[in-house]
Amino acid sequence: MSLQVKKNIHWTSLSLFFGMLLLLFTACSTLNVQRAPETTPLQLTDGLGRTITLSATAKRIVSLAPSNTEILFAIGAGDLLVGRDSFSDYPPEVSSITDIGGGFGEFNIEAIVALQPDLVLAADIIPPEKIQALEDLGLTVFAIPNPVDFEGLFNNLQLVGELTAHQKEAQALIASLKQRIQQVEEKVMFSSYKPRVFYELDASDPNAPWTAGPGTFIDTLITMAGGFNLGASLESAWAQISLEVLIQQDPDIIILGDYTWGGVTPEALATRAGWEVLTAVKENKVFTFDDNLVSRPGPRLVDGLEAMARLLHPELFE
Repeated sequence: MSLQVKKNIHWTSLSLFFGMLLLLFTACSTLNVQRAPETTPLQLTDGLGRTITLSATAKRIVSLAPSNTEILFAIGAGDLLVGRDSFSDYPPEVSSITDIGGGFGEFNIEAIVALQPDLVLAADIIPPEKIQALEDLGLTVFAIPNPVDFEGLFNNLQLVGELTAHQKEAQALIASLKQRIQQVEEKVMFSSYKPRVFYELDASDPNAPWTAGPGTFIDTLITMAGGFNLGASLESAWAQISLEVLIQQDPDIIILGDYTWGGVTPEALATRAGWEVLTAVKENKVFTFDDNLVSRPGPRLVDGLEAMARLLHPELFE
């Protein structure tokens, strides 16, 4: 073999060697980038107007409100829930999740801390001092706004989707809910009949029962379902109405939301003194209703709208 041939082989081998080193270096560099991605902190504004920062999307969540719990499951993030308040009872599988108290009692702070959540989902109606007590222990608390219309609900779904990296699922749910709402609106728009509706929340005092006033989701749902909420004329969101005024307004339909909590029935209402003169009572248009569908600001509000529309306009859903 000639000297020139040997030199050519030598340089070719060196070129291949250095080429392989370059490829190996490039691959290792790429591998290192894949193994150690940069994470961008998540910053969102909660229902109390605070900017909340998370180092990453939540992986261990404690919910302090039934609506939050229902939203998590509805967008496919239920597996991230490690603790829930006592009133969270839907969907059924939440019964296996640790109960941290709440409702009419106090939250079990020790139990919440022991669960080591990276996010506590509160509601903006929870007293600020309770939220502060959790934050003083180093917990990240995000208060979900209380919506009064469906746009507010959709914004909440998007918020929780971002907090849990379930944006696509949240968007798909919103699209489905919007379609169902549109179907109800299309049905009721052709009816000129708008029944006068009294929604009963509590009649511990039958001469001054509580109802939902203006600016509430119940008021919104009754209107969207093709009815007129008698409570809309009251001055506050939750107020008592005297039996005298109720008789003057004479509802066509009475809906018993307190059936859910107190077991109030149409038969029991008919025995109340003075109520027998109401049109709704005389025409047997007093109905029980699952108050959870209209009082919990979660995805089941659309179920509530559909159920309300069927009560007010059964002829449109035959």
